[in-house]
Amino acid sequence: MSTLPVIAAVDGSEDSLRALEWALSEARLRDAPLRVVHVRQYTEWTRPGAMVVMPLPPAPQGDQVVDQVRASLAGRESLPPVEYLTLDGAPSVVLPELSSNAQLIVLGSRGRGGFASLLLGSNGIATARDAACPVVVVPRPGREVHGEAAGPAEPGPRIVIGVSADSPDIQALAFAFEAAARRSARLQVVSAYPWPVYAWSVPTDFAAMSLVDKDAVEADTHRLLNDVLAAHRKEHPDVRVDVSVLGGDAAGHVVAASKDADLVVVGRHRRRLLQPARMLGSVTHAVLLHAASPVAVVPPAAEDGD
Repeated sequence: MSTLPVIAAVDGSEDSLRALEWALSEARLRDAPLRVVHVRQYTEWTRPGAMVVMPLPPAPQGDQVVDQVRASLAGRESLPPVEYLTLDGAPSVVLPELSSNAQLIVLGSRGRGGFASLLLGSNGIATARDAACPVVVVPRPGREVHGEAAGPAEPGPRIVIGVSADSPDIQALAFAFEAAARRSARLQVVSAYPWPVYAWSVPTDFAAMSLVDKDAVEADTHRLLNDVLAAHRKEHPDVRVDVSVLGGDAAGHVVAASKDADLVVVGRHRRRLLQPARMLGSVTHAVLLHAASPVAVVPPAAEDGD
């Protein structure tokens, strides 16, 4: 049985070339082949001043983007097996279609088609939302992270995962532990609980509840997390796990922890009866937009209809 590849989505932009380098390193760690994919996007076009949609122009011969990547990798040592694939279509559709035959898809935070004002391109959002395999989005260097990270800074590789203590994502946790084990990295588990707790005071206003014991809430969260993490710790006894339990905004705490991290891992929303469409979730979306490190979005277990 052949090993599924790591896919690097390229379009010739600096963002995609950074993603390519990340994908190369990951393919080596996984002892997997690398598949370099360029999706050429062509749209219907209209002659100026006319209302009639003209046929698509013929696709160009050859692929300059793939040729550029091939030339950049020529002569490098210790490369995994590399194959190149050029496809025509919309990247936001084609890349998820390829995901069922891949271990991982890696792409840049914004490609050639992105607006300069956007931190994350539409192709990245769509692929992270729809892919059957985990998707890693590699940000541009120099993203500023606001907020103070939990725990003292320590040298060495570090993987961060955001975990909801009362509804943990088992697939994301498994991915994070495996990533930490491959890199001999410590795993920082960040979990947030709502604080302050608000309740109705009058029909038109909220007030913070002073009767809730913050220390008790934090202790309960630690207890839930320890139960959730027990099986993963047993499977990966060499992975050092640091747990950070914090009150307030979950996305903000995960983003703060992303500074100098090797990877941040988040889960994707499960589909629900009243929300049958695939969704990223508000925390995952915020982390993709603002994290300083590459972000892995892990899909839930296969559901009926997938």
